[in-house]
Amino acid sequence: MLYQISGKQIDVGSALRTHVEEELGSAVEKYAERPTDANIVFSRSGHEFICEATVHLSTGLTASAKAHANEIYAAFDGCCDKMEKQLRRYKRRLKDHHKERAEPVEVFGASTYILASDQDEGESEPDTLQPIIIAEMESKIPSLSVGEAVMQMELAGSPVLIFRNEGKDGLNVVYRRDDGNIGWIDPAQ
Repeated sequence: MLYQISGKQIDVGSALRTHVEEELGSAVEKYAERPTDANIVFSRSGHEFICEATVHLSTGLTASAKAHANEIYAAFDGCCDKMEKQLRRYKRRLKDHHKERAEPVEVFGASTYILASDQDEGESEPDTLQPIIIAEMESKIPSLSVGEAVMQMELAGSPVLIFRNEGKDGLNVVYRRDDGNIGWIDPAQ
């Protein structure tokens, strides 16, 4: 597994790098058969250290975790525990459904845009209905089953996931509802 360990205005020493590679490596390999790479970022917020980790699996799924503590090692250990818990749940779901994906998830390119919010409270009507684009990025849309999409959304900790439905070849959306349940949007073709 490839590791990218970095710090935002923090010097990440060799002892911390070794600790991260050993601990995260053993936690991930216990539950994931073929992890490809891991990105770990350390930062500081006031007196606390923050550790954010993202692990990409060869099946195309991505697991991410974030933790904070007063010490940098404690922040990483908390993040590693969360990652291990997510991967354990993922593996249990795969066993429960008796489904193993033989080949990696197919992904399709898409553009992502960040639009400016309307912060002007003095104006009652905007001059134009065209939004102002702040940034443009490339995104990937995976081809998954509905169950895998829900699992990917939960692993990533995101409130919504757009995916191409393997069964119908159309774009679908799964999202977390306010009542805690999962919603699924399947548009008619």
